[in-house]
Amino acid sequence: MRRIGVAVAAALAVVTVSCGAEPVAQPAAPASTTTTTTTVTTTTPPTAVPGPGGVTVPVFRHPYEFGTAQGKVPTAPDGLLPVVRRIETDKPYVFITIDDGAVRHPAALELMRSSNVRPSLFLNTKHVQDGPPFFQALQDGAGAKVHAHTATHPDLQGKGYEFQKQEICGNADYLQGQLGVRPTLFRPPFGNYDGTTRRAATDCGFSALVMWTAAVNDGVVQFQAGSRLNAGDIVLMHFRQTFVEDFVAFLERCKQDGLTPVPLEDFLPTTRP
Repeated sequence: MRRIGVAVAAALAVVTVSCGAEPVAQPAAPASTTTTTTTVTTTTPPTAVPGPGGVTVPVFRHPYEFGTAQGKVPTAPDGLLPVVRRIETDKPYVFITIDDGAVRHPAALELMRSSNVRPSLFLNTKHVQDGPPFFQALQDGAGAKVHAHTATHPDLQGKGYEFQKQEICGNADYLQGQLGVRPTLFRPPFGNYDGTTRRAATDCGFSALVMWTAAVNDGVVQFQAGSRLNAGDIVLMHFRQTFVEDFVAFLERCKQDGLTPVPLEDFLPTTRP
């Protein structure tokens, strides 16, 4: 009996060990998560900036990549270079041209760059020769394109072919030599020309004779017709003491009439779009 009792006690001991409590599984610790928040800041381009003398300069955004052809030079039925008074376009574009070069206004470069506008410059030899670096800076620093306006600014109408050709070709040769690029457009002084002018300008290699449909004088935009600027208008101003007033008046008028100034050369390119 003592053997049986000892055996039973051993068996109970085994059962007690085997039936002991299972270890309780502990929940896994949550993984550490790091959240990074990125803040994107967008900057709206200004619509106006402070300018020289305390004026406010309207700023324009380029509606396309400047320097890419947007149109083509029209063809004249007589085979000579065409006379362009305005640009045919269904876009709200307008064009600013600046003549002569008599006054090298120190604010010109700043105004062109700050407004984001690229004018076309029709220059005379007699004005450029007193200070080529000024016009070189407008060309290189503001993207302005230089074109021909004769050597001495005479009234060409009624003059002989050789005289007109010398004035026109000589001016183009000089501008190319001083500024590195040969002009492709021509504007006659005072807007006066005849058939001989067109023949001489054609022989000098120009692609178009450019006139205008509106002008800026003494800070006022003047219209040949109507009371506002319209899409395709070519506007005339000059290098004068009133350069700041005239240029800002043009910019403000563009804003008022819902137009954007773009380069004339993009619509009268030397190559087709």
